[in-house]
Amino acid sequence: MTTLAQWVEVHRLAAAGREPVIARYVGDRVARVWLRTSRFADVEALATATLTLGPDAAACYHLGWAQSFTGRPGPALESYEQALHLYREADDRAGEAATLNNIGHVYDRLGDREQALTYYWRALPIMREVGDRAGEAAILNNIGHLYDRLGDREQAGTYYWRALPIMREVGDRAGEAAILTNIGHLYDRLGDWEQALTYYGQALPIRREVGDRAGEAATLTNIGHVYDRLGDWEQALTYYGQALPIAREVGDCAGEAPILTNIGGVFHGLGDREQALIYYRQALPIQREVGDRFSEAVTRYNIAMIHRGEGRLDEAIGELEVVVDLDRQVGHPDLVSDTAMLEQLRQERATAQRPDPGPDQG
Repeated sequence: MTTLAQWVEVHRLAAAGREPVIARYVGDRVARVWLRTSRFADVEALATATLTLGPDAAACYHLGWAQSFTGRPGPALESYEQALHLYREADDRAGEAATLNNIGHVYDRLGDREQALTYYWRALPIMREVGDRAGEAAILNNIGHLYDRLGDREQAGTYYWRALPIMREVGDRAGEAAILTNIGHLYDRLGDWEQALTYYGQALPIRREVGDRAGEAATLTNIGHVYDRLGDWEQALTYYGQALPIAREVGDCAGEAPILTNIGGVFHGLGDREQALIYYRQALPIQREVGDRFSEAVTRYNIAMIHRGEGRLDEAIGELEVVVDLDRQVGHPDLVSDTAMLEQLRQERATAQRPDPGPDQG
């Protein structure tokens, strides 16, 4: 039986010997294994080597996946568009659907919900047409996640509960863990932390079992967030501390930033504003680089509240003006409350700047 290491060597030799048929076949097999275990840098190198031999849909698809998960949405979209064109040229409907789904995921992470839904809805009937049940469930899960981010918990739950039994039916353990994590997050947002921990607790061992390192980091982060909400900051920091090196190890920039923001939030809650700012300011450039405007708004809001607590109202208002603009761009569910906070701070500043009338003159 050929081992993975042997397949990798076959691919190297095929690429060096200009044997495109062998390189594409073997590269596809190896990339599928590596993507499941979050080896994004290796996948990128593999796909790039394959593409030196000419256009290949699978290599473009895998390259797009690696670029997306390492925080490069622009290049990822370019790679996916190339893959989409090649899959359509070859009349590969399964490849077309998978690529449409992943393009939707990139737009979701960029905060463009309308574009994301457009691509998910294009992908779903094709997945059903080709009978790819795991692919169908993955799209349903992604649609659920999008509605969760929009604050529509009922719709999110509807899609998660449609996706979960399909994943279990086809035995896709990695996909099952992703949905369990999302259901846990749904309960977290609803304030049912016991249920949230139950679902995260089901997801975590599966993530570890299948070697999904990026997924493991995401679930650890979510568990930390529950303990954070419960006020158990020591436990929260323990889980965040486990998640952060994993996210960095696999190059998951989009996953690293929320961990940094959450650690900042713990220190903020403990009253250590200086440490909180250090973590928020580490997260912010990553969020801007990967185009995650939704999370950038959250981080900037937190920074604004520190400025407010320190009496720096001009800086706080400057941050909140950016927050409200970002909220509008991505349809953030906190737009109304963030706008109200901005107005409140403007009133606080106006009050603080009002001259003291001095004592009454007799």
